[in-house]
Amino acid sequence: MGLLQDLKERILIGDGAMGTLLYSYGIDRCFEELNVSKPEEIKRIHKAYVEAGADIIQTNTYGANFIKLSRYGLEDETKKINQEAVRIARASSDGAYVLGTMGGIRTFNKNAYSLEEIKRSFREQLYLLLHEEPDGLLLETYYDLEEAREVLKIARKETELPIMLNVSMHEQGVLQDGTPLWEALRSIADLGADIAGINCRLGPYHMIEALTEVPIFRDAYLSVYPNSSLPSLEEGRLVYDTDDAYFRESAVQFRTQGARIIGGCCGTTPNHIRAMAEAVRGLSPVTEKEVKIRREEEVISVSNERTEPGLNEIAAQKRSIIVELDPPKKLNFDKFLQAAAELKETGIEALTLADNSLATPRISNAACGSLLKERLDIRSLVHITCRDRNIIGLQSHLMGLDTLGLTDILAITGDPSKIGDFPGATSVYDLTSFDLIRLIKQFNEGISLSGKPLGKKTNFSVAGAFNPNVRHLDKAVKRLEKKIECGADYFVSQPVYSEQQLIDIHHETKHLKTPVYIGIMPLTSSRNAEFIHHEIPGIKLSDSIREKMALAGEDKRKQKAEGLAIAKSLLDTACELFNGIYLITPFLRSDLTSELAAYIKQKDEKRADVYLH
Repeated sequence: MGLLQDLKERILIGDGAMGTLLYSYGIDRCFEELNVSKPEEIKRIHKAYVEAGADIIQTNTYGANFIKLSRYGLEDETKKINQEAVRIARASSDGAYVLGTMGGIRTFNKNAYSLEEIKRSFREQLYLLLHEEPDGLLLETYYDLEEAREVLKIARKETELPIMLNVSMHEQGVLQDGTPLWEALRSIADLGADIAGINCRLGPYHMIEALTEVPIFRDAYLSVYPNSSLPSLEEGRLVYDTDDAYFRESAVQFRTQGARIIGGCCGTTPNHIRAMAEAVRGLSPVTEKEVKIRREEEVISVSNERTEPGLNEIAAQKRSIIVELDPPKKLNFDKFLQAAAELKETGIEALTLADNSLATPRISNAACGSLLKERLDIRSLVHITCRDRNIIGLQSHLMGLDTLGLTDILAITGDPSKIGDFPGATSVYDLTSFDLIRLIKQFNEGISLSGKPLGKKTNFSVAGAFNPNVRHLDKAVKRLEKKIECGADYFVSQPVYSEQQLIDIHHETKHLKTPVYIGIMPLTSSRNAEFIHHEIPGIKLSDSIREKMALAGEDKRKQKAEGLAIAKSLLDTACELFNGIYLITPFLRSDLTSELAAYIKQKDEKRADVYLH
C-alpha cells in the first residue's frame, strides 16, 4: 500500500525535528553535511522517531541545495549529501515512508536570491533526490507563496510521486503577503500538491486556531507540523520547552480540524511524536468539519489624508526644490532650527533628513521632522536606512512616522557601520532598499510584513536613491527600473559635478515616468573637493573644478564664492533638464543652499517673464 492509499484510511504520524536533536548534542554546523561525515548520528535520530511511532520520516536534506550549502563552501558536495541522506533514511525506516525533503529559501528578503536562482537550485536537488527513489517529496517551510507555487510546478511536472507542501505563517491565519491560509493551501492543491499544510514558526495553539478557517479539501490531504513552543534564549542558545501531554492533547485537536498527517518541527523530539502517535492511535480521520469564517479586521481608510501633493507629483508638473539638512550630532537643536527657518524662506518644497548619515549617530530624524512640522510648518522627507533596524524596528519606525504624520520617505540601504563613529557596530540589513520600498507600499495597503492587517492604510510616498556616479550608468538605471517595480514613486540622486554627466543622466532616464531629483552639493574648500574626489566612491571632480577650488586658497570668502559659482553652473544645466532639484547642505552651511535655492527661483522667474512676453 502506498502513502496516498494509507491516508485514505488513517491518520499518519510524521517525525519531528532533526536539527533540534543535533543541536542538543552540541552540533552547531551544517546539519546536512553530517549525512556524509556522521551518518550514524543521522541514522540514530531517524530510528528514534520511527520507534516513537512515526509513519513518515524525512531525509536530512532541508538545506541540501546549492544555495544553502554554498554558505558553508559545500556546494560541490550537493550530490553526495542528498544521495547519502536518502540511503540513510531508507536504512533506518523499518517500513516508514521516506520523503525527500527540500526547504524554502526566501524569507522576508525576497531579493536575496532571484526566482531563477532558486528554481535552478531546486531542480538540481530535486533530480538528485528522485534518483534515489524516495516514497514521496516534502517541500517545507515556504514563507513566500510565489516561491512555493513555482517550485511545486517544477516538482509536479517531473514526478508522479506524492508531494506534500507545507507553508509557514508569520502570523496566525495568514502568509506574509497577506494571503489567508485557506486560500494559500487551496492554490497549492490546485497546482497538484497531494498534501497541503503548515509547518514551523508557530506552536500547536496558533496552528489549531489557524486550521479552524481551513476546509477539508476533497483533492488534497491536510498536514501540520508545529513547533514545540516559542523559543527562549538561555546562555546564548535557543531553548524550546513544551511538555509531551500538551502535544498529546493538541494531536486530538489537529485530527478534529481534519489533519491526516501530524508531525513536529523546531523543538520537537521523539517524546512529542510518541505522545501524538498514542493520542490518535485507532482514531479514524475526520472528513467533515464546520469551518470558522474569518472576520477580517476592519481596514479604515486613510485617516491622515494628504493636504499637499506628493513630491513626485510636484516634480512631474513644475520646478520642485528639496534641501538636505542633516540632523545635529549634538543635542543643541537651535542652530538646526535656525538653518531650517532660513531655508523655508527661500520657498523650498521640503527638507530631507538623513538617517545617521555616514553611520554617525545624530538626533532622530523622526523627532526632527515632527518638530519642524510643529514649530516651522516645514515638510520633511525622512530617510530610512536598512542598516540600523531589523524588520521589527523598521515596521515600528514606519508606524511611528505615520502616527506623526510624516508621510514622505526615502528608502536607502545606508552606509556600512564600519565607516562611522562605531566601526565595530553591527549593520543589520535584514532588508534591502528594494524590500523596504515594497514594505512601505504594503503598509499603504494596510498590511504589515507578517501579513496581518495594520488597522488602517498608510499614505506614504516613497523615494528611491539613485547613484549616477558609476562606471556603467545604464546598469544604475536598471536598478531604478527595478525599484519602480517595487513601488518607488520618484528618485533622489547623489551629487553630480559634471555638466556632461547631467546630460548623460537625462538621456538615460528620460523614458522613466517617475521624476528624478538631481543632487547638487556646493563645495566648501579645496580640501573638501579633494576628499570628495579621492575618497567618495564613484565621484570624480574635473581637474578644472579642483584647480578653481585650489586657487581660492584659505580665503573663506573666495572658497564660498567659487563653490557657489561651480554649483550655479551645474544648476544652469540641471534646471534645463530636470524639474526636481535636490540641494545637499554641507556641514549645516544653510547659507550656501539658501543662496542656490534663491538662484533657482530667480532663473525660473526670468524664464517665466520671457515666456509671457
